[in-house]
Amino acid sequence: MTETKEQTVLEQIGGISGLVYSTVPILVFVPANMVWNLSVAIWCALGVALAILLLRLARREPVQPAISGFMGVGISALIAWLIGDPRGFFLFGIITACLYGVASVVSIVIRRPLIGVIWGYINGSGQLWRRHPDAVRAYDLATAVWALVFLSRFVVQALLYNADSTGWLAVARIAMGWPLAGVALVVTVWAVRKADRLVEPGPRGDTSAERSNMSAERGIEDTETTDSEATAIEATDDAYRSPSGDQTDRPL
Repeated sequence: MTETKEQTVLEQIGGISGLVYSTVPILVFVPANMVWNLSVAIWCALGVALAILLLRLARREPVQPAISGFMGVGISALIAWLIGDPRGFFLFGIITACLYGVASVVSIVIRRPLIGVIWGYINGSGQLWRRHPDAVRAYDLATAVWALVFLSRFVVQALLYNADSTGWLAVARIAMGWPLAGVALVVTVWAVRKADRLVEPGPRGDTSAERSNMSAERGIEDTETTDSEATAIEATDDAYRSPSGDQTDRPL
């Protein structure tokens, strides 16, 4: 069960190979731009991204992460071409890191941590985890780690972007990419395990409570029925008592 959950979490981000593949277009783009020009670098990055997409499709790996990765490279290349600056290739990642970081922080503040919401949607449990304060705290911690990852990427890469350091931008993008994501993923798996242990027994516990309530209600009904029967018997006895207090014979 746990291995399946870990595999599901990994699959949502393309697995370990997806984290590694995401750095390849960057490794191709920067040297190509230094040796030739921006246009060649853009086409090289797009070519490598397309090759990775086709490879993953041929190996029947999850399709959505592969397509998302290709689209991300395509948008980055488009921005670089539009502004005519190789730094533009990193601008999309800087903006999305800021947005993801802010969204993660806001989700914690409103008590709906993104990791819990996303995992509840993936495994079909919905919002059941919100009934358990410990599960909410676990998802808060995991979401906070991702927020730290995203916001640190934004701050560092934004500074390098403003300093016009394309080479160091590539270094920062790779160094703060899958290594930090790997650390955040470990915390995420821990949070998922902890929350699921709390959520899964929930329905059984609720059912037991309901059964206890039903048994108590039945006990009350039985007591009321017994009291009613006793009252009826006393009334019958009174009806067959003679005025002198002696009990008369009851009809058979």
